[in-house]
Amino acid sequence: MANHGDRQVLEDRIAEWRSWVLRRESMNGRDVDELEDHLRNQVADLAKAGLDDEEAFLIGVKRLGELDTLSREFAREHSERLWKRLVVAESPEGAASWAREALVALGLAVAAGVAVKTPELFGLTIADGGPATESFYLRNFSLFVLPLLAGFFAWKRAMEPAALIRLAVPFALGALAVNLIPFEQGGSTEILAALHLPMALWLAVGVGYAGGAWRSHAQRMNYVRFSGEWFIYYALIAFGGGVLMGSTVFIFGAIGLDVEWLLNSWILPCGVVGAVIIAGWLVEAKQSVIENMAPVLTMIFTPLFTLLLLAFLGTMIFTGSGINVEREVLIGFDLLLVVVVGLLLYSLSARDPQTGPGFFDALQFVLVVCALLVDAMALWAILARISTFGFSPNRVAALGENLILVVNLGWSAVLYAKFLGGRGGFAPLERWQTAYLPVYAAWAWVVVAVFPFVFGYR
Repeated sequence: MANHGDRQVLEDRIAEWRSWVLRRESMNGRDVDELEDHLRNQVADLAKAGLDDEEAFLIGVKRLGELDTLSREFAREHSERLWKRLVVAESPEGAASWAREALVALGLAVAAGVAVKTPELFGLTIADGGPATESFYLRNFSLFVLPLLAGFFAWKRAMEPAALIRLAVPFALGALAVNLIPFEQGGSTEILAALHLPMALWLAVGVGYAGGAWRSHAQRMNYVRFSGEWFIYYALIAFGGGVLMGSTVFIFGAIGLDVEWLLNSWILPCGVVGAVIIAGWLVEAKQSVIENMAPVLTMIFTPLFTLLLLAFLGTMIFTGSGINVEREVLIGFDLLLVVVVGLLLYSLSARDPQTGPGFFDALQFVLVVCALLVDAMALWAILARISTFGFSPNRVAALGENLILVVNLGWSAVLYAKFLGGRGGFAPLERWQTAYLPVYAAWAWVVVAVFPFVFGYR
């Protein structure tokens, strides 16, 4: 009879398999529930025949692979612990599915370009618009593309009509909020709303990515992986697009033609929104390849950011300097801390949860503690500024965001310390991060929809 430790190993294996299946293809929760039930029956039968849990699991997955392509791929890749391959043989059905998804993604990218140019029919021209035009695009830019990205995932996951309606609600609310609230043009609440609406809607896209199963811890962590991988692809596309545009200006300038107006008015705005869709599709299409990027990137940037924060803290102590809390500085510190939290999330998503603590975990713990100290100092400076000059939209937004980050980092440090000390597992740390994601969305919605009324739209 299997002891408790063996049973926990089996549950971890099944959880890993389930997470992989949900991430790999467009399957809803009910489909995976049926596959998992079948797998558990196979494991139970094999265990009765005298196999241990590990052997029963591997054989069960292989048998299940005879019924399902996903499980066959999982059995090939995970039971033998092979690295992901760049080229995986696909069936004709898989090739047809890939082509269909590519066409849908391309169509949605074109639709995003059309959407961002449509306001020009009403006199809102991006290239040469006045303050009112700039204000409109500042508030609405994310609404031109993120609903379409959510729609791509909803189509891919075959979401039901009722789930689609629920998915559309946050986008409709966001559009109403930023267009009906009488913001003061160029005011702090307008800028804050424009900065926070994309964050709120990005998490709404996650509901579509999860096929409506946002309560699933595994699906939330999958979306964290997707977000990091999407950023990589988008940055690469942006870099390549910049090179292409520079080359275009150069070669046409060599024959006396000025094409900057075309690039600025059409190519750039349409490319910026279209690349959001294409990057999302590329992550989905090449998931097995991109998964190898996560460990590499975290191993590179975790030590660098740790050294950066250690150097900053050491310099503050040595010089006795405090943090300047002007608006630009507050935004810079918030972005830095968000990057650190994002790096933490991405590191967790790339880590094998079954391995014990090691040197990299200790380094990650140092990064979290350093970020926590920097956040605490920023909070102290913000509170001092508020006590001296009173409340303002920027100060309150920075205060709320830093409070949210300090809670996240503080409990993460506690859980990491327990893990490193052998008094806790890795799973609670992972669950804490995914369970905390809705807090960011809730605060973003408060900034978008509540701040304008509290601060008189200024």
